[in-house]
Amino acid sequence: MTKLIEISKFKLPKFSEIPDMGLYLNQVVAYLNNCLSPLGNIKITSSMVSNYVKHKLIAPPAKRLYSREQIAELLFIAVAKNVMEQDDLRRAIKIQKSTYPVDIAYNYFALELQNALLHVFGFQEQLQQIGHDRTKQKEMLRNLILSFAYREYLYQFFREN
Repeated sequence: MTKLIEISKFKLPKFSEIPDMGLYLNQVVAYLNNCLSPLGNIKITSSMVSNYVKHKLIAPPAKRLYSREQIAELLFIAVAKNVMEQDDLRRAIKIQKSTYPVDIAYNYFALELQNALLHVFGFQEQLQQIGHDRTKQKEMLRNLILSFAYREYLYQFFREN
């Protein structure tokens, strides 16, 4: 029951609310885990973040500091990696970057994730329409997020029953 209450209030920070002063790896990991804590099965480690850099899912940190853009990308990766293989994840990131600026893509992702979780967990009857245009990139992202939301629902259902 506690997790359901947390899910009902789950909200990722807006892009402008993500720290912009540059964070060291351990700070990034703590920040990501704090943001994602209501989602019961997502835990990020420093070795995971290092591997995302190594596999070129995100750019390497500048002087060991991670930027707002990298943190936003890591929040997306933390969710998407649960339902996509690494090559498809890389392609999804590339598609989003070629279609929208990072701040717009991330804010849409954050709103759509909240929307999908509220719907899948029964806090709202229908998915809300997020944004004004309907593109194949937005449909891909919505389906990725819905896949994650249903996976999260099942994960929490089986942990609580």
